[in-house]
Amino acid sequence: MTQIFLSVAAVLGGLSVAAGAFASHALREKISARSLEIFETGARYQMYHALALLLVALLISRIESPPPTLIASGWLFIIGIAIFSGSLYVLSLSGIKSLGAIAPLGGAAFLAGWGALAFAAWNLKL
Repeated sequence: MTQIFLSVAAVLGGLSVAAGAFASHALREKISARSLEIFETGARYQMYHALALLLVALLISRIESPPPTLIASGWLFIIGIAIFSGSLYVLSLSGIKSLGAIAPLGGAAFLAGWGALAFAAWNLKL
């Protein structure tokens, strides 16, 4: 799991930087200010949770038998990025308003990931 989460965190972090640069340089004149704000929110939350995934990977690497809640938190962060940030990217670029209803599902995955991480941390013996 360590290698998977480290690799995915690195890729998602790099893609977040690329998305932010894309928004700043290529999209600024092509979409509305509100759509740009939505896109940048997706990139920001992607970076936050790529860093959280990195933390999870580092914790897993230090524990002989990582608890299932710690592993679940990593998967929930990945799922949250895909749903939350992904829906915001598509919403801002397509203008399909109904995609805004999907973002809260990704937000729920983020919250569940943080909850699982808190539960795992409470029980860790480092």
